[in-house]
Amino acid sequence: MLKDLMQWRYATKKYDPSKKIPAEQLEAILDAISLAPTSSGSQPFEVFVVSGQVAREGIPTMGMNESLMTDCSHVLVFAAWDNYTAERIDAVRERGEVARGGPTELATAYYEGLKSLYLSLPEAVNAGHAARQAYIALGFAMLAAAEQAVDATPIEGFDPAAVDEALGLAAKGLKSQVILALGYRDEASDWLVNLPKVRKSREEMFTFVE
Repeated sequence: MLKDLMQWRYATKKYDPSKKIPAEQLEAILDAISLAPTSSGSQPFEVFVVSGQVAREGIPTMGMNESLMTDCSHVLVFAAWDNYTAERIDAVRERGEVARGGPTELATAYYEGLKSLYLSLPEAVNAGHAARQAYIALGFAMLAAAEQAVDATPIEGFDPAAVDEALGLAAKGLKSQVILALGYRDEASDWLVNLPKVRKSREEMFTFVE
């Protein structure tokens, strides 16, 4: 059950460096990212799948997460568009036309409307919107990882400028937003592994409005 998967997963603090994720399990996680919903189906981000030891060491984190990069199996770097452009929106429309048998008046009008909206907004506003779409996919990735019995740790404590430089993101019009470490927990060394989850009560979390 979904609840059981969510109870099982946690933000793993210590990975077993000897264990690597099989290709089919990694693909299941990447499929979940591909199928995650985004605003207007735009998918305004790319995901860099980093597996090599040297490459992972080149992604600097801050604070207590430094060993995650070297001990985990894979690192996913979610990098969002730095802005919405006419060309990027046209590419989204064209993908839809290929998948759905050609252009329609309704779809064409819809995407022209998106251009009118996004191209009138400041770059920072559009970049923030794109980043939030990446976070939707991040959530799906973590659930898919749990379904595959793969541990995952979302990481915001990193130097975006350094990661952008390491992966050449600026040239692609991308900015790193969040990192997801993937691998298998080291149960003997991870202080968090056996602690109960701490969450707000339902009364604190939910307000029902009729």
